[in-house]
Amino acid sequence: MIDILVYLFENYHDFSAHPKHEALARKLGAVGFDEKEISEALSWLAELRRSPVHPFDYDNRSTRILSFDESNKLGMECHRFLLFLESAGLTTGAQREIIIDRAMILDDNPVPVGKFKIIVLMVLWSSQSGLEPLIVEELLYDDEPLLLH
Repeated sequence: MIDILVYLFENYHDFSAHPKHEALARKLGAVGFDEKEISEALSWLAELRRSPVHPFDYDNRSTRILSFDESNKLGMECHRFLLFLESAGLTTGAQREIIIDRAMILDDNPVPVGKFKIIVLMVLWSSQSGLEPLIVEELLYDDEPLLLH
């Protein structure tokens, strides 16, 4: 699923520019992605589109305490990375909540930081945040080889 998300980011620079669900599924299948992974990725993206955007601002002096399940699922490395993003002003409190929500549905336990970075990238991309090339490089190209295309 993660490889498909990266493929979409690399080929559709505008989040809303990719084709409709059925056409996109056919295109991804033609490129060589597995049908089950295509279905998972498109469902994940559909849920991302429906993620509620909280209409209120978060106080940047507050700290988000992860629940027990969130803490176990994200692990210390992802949690530290999330704190870094927010303290550096790269994500908002609302985006943080969407990132956590999207990470919680992955099968991985804990979520590898490489996959977590792709989730962050997708959330920022979907919110049409101006993505600086250095941020994209940090999120896409982890020290550990994750993507095989």
